[in-house]
Amino acid sequence: MKFNIRFFLNSVAVIVLVFFVFGCSVFDSSSKSEEQSSDNQPKSRKTTAVYYDFEDVLIPMELSIVKDRTVVILTPGFTSGIITLKGRVERRSLFNFFSNNMQKDNWNVISQIKSPGTTIMVFQKINRTAVITIRDEQIYTYVEVGVAPTVTGEAGLSESSLLE
Repeated sequence: MKFNIRFFLNSVAVIVLVFFVFGCSVFDSSSKSEEQSSDNQPKSRKTTAVYYDFEDVLIPMELSIVKDRTVVILTPGFTSGIITLKGRVERRSLFNFFSNNMQKDNWNVISQIKSPGTTIMVFQKINRTAVITIRDEQIYTYVEVGVAPTVTGEAGLSESSLLE
């Protein structure tokens, strides 16, 4: 009996091909069954935004806090201050993010000002105002989120007292 190299290599190739095809179908069916079994449960989503000190101002995860430019004051029943953040995110994308998510968190749009390098967004709730400033700089885009109590005419300063 003569050993045929060509027959041996063809046999090995067929065996490898069979294992590959059946192996892929086994892996594919297991992933399908996992997907099917998880259809009844909500699929886990990657977190893309978080709430920091202000419980109703959502911040994109791409932004990191600049600690030396952040001041937050906690009082019983109220949190106010300015959170400064930076990241490599387009200003237009940040504008859309804050515009959509602030309204989802029941903030009313008061004003929006856009200039070539800066965008200012003003939002209001019954007892507070939020000002979001988005500024393009050389490497990073900086975002300042300021939240403060709303000053009313009765409890706050009037225009005439400001002019004096």
